[in-house]
Amino acid sequence: MYTSTLRLVCVSLLLCLSQSCYQCFVNVEDSLRLCWGHVLTEYNVRNVDACFEKLDRIFNNNETVIEAGRVGKGYDIQLKEILGAEILPLVEEFDQKLNNDTVYEQRLQTAADNFISAASKLPRVSGCIPPCGFQSAGAVYNCVTCQYDSCEFPLDCPVEEIKVMENSGIRMWCDVPFALPTDIEVIWRFAEEVETQQLDQFKEVTVGADRLYSIPSVTLQHQGTYQCEVYSGQLSLIRVYYYISVTPQVVAGHTELQETFDLSLLPGGQFFSASGDFLRSFLASLLPLLAACLTSLLLLVFLSLGVLHWSSIQEQSHAEETHQADDLGLF
Repeated sequence: MYTSTLRLVCVSLLLCLSQSCYQCFVNVEDSLRLCWGHVLTEYNVRNVDACFEKLDRIFNNNETVIEAGRVGKGYDIQLKEILGAEILPLVEEFDQKLNNDTVYEQRLQTAADNFISAASKLPRVSGCIPPCGFQSAGAVYNCVTCQYDSCEFPLDCPVEEIKVMENSGIRMWCDVPFALPTDIEVIWRFAEEVETQQLDQFKEVTVGADRLYSIPSVTLQHQGTYQCEVYSGQLSLIRVYYYISVTPQVVAGHTELQETFDLSLLPGGQFFSASGDFLRSFLASLLPLLAACLTSLLLLVFLSLGVLHWSSIQEQSHAEETHQADDLGLF
């Protein structure tokens, strides 16, 4: 009866304590065996509760122990082996034997230090890569919750807008910033005309392993939002969105012609800021040619005026000579 009551009290005490790597990997039965012979030196009495409080202080509330346990996916098994190698021999040694609290303090602290040293050498995770996606490789083991903490990013990535000319081609990649499993399935969906992330507005387009979706010749019917969802088994890993904005070819041609016409009316070789870099450089290269043509034109005008002036002088001189000859003939 006494043993059952003591066991119940100890279990209740363990459940009330903060979780840690110790409680994640050492069962209650072994903890009871470990603490059975804990003796308070000051009073020379056996006190199991004080032993559990010691375990709580050395392991459960030790931030260094908790940090050492923050290992990458799959390495919790090694954590359990490391801690078991430190605690289980003590369980066998202390079971049904009396030991002073100073002995417990020294041996448990050494076990905690050894665990920290060995666990810290296990692979750490590379971390979570924002802004979206279920990243299992970025999960970290948490000794407080005894499970892996996910990156807690949403599955839906922000919508990326792509502007494209009608009749031109486009390629969309289902790119993710983190590593994907090898057994993925990719589903492309399309919501016509609208920019949205509402799942009920999408219709399935393709299913397979291809992360590339291409449209050789874009039409106005291709305008809308494209969604790429990646699965591994039945688990959704990420949803990538592209909003395709299609510019009609007639409108685009009219806009380019209007820009060119407007540029031709600008004084001093100035350009509208909305003009493209290619158009800027092209018109800038024409300026020296236009200047040369204008200079040649002015030179031709001056030469023409000179010829006309010289012809006028010659005609006037010829007329004067004729007049003088006529005067001489009268006498």
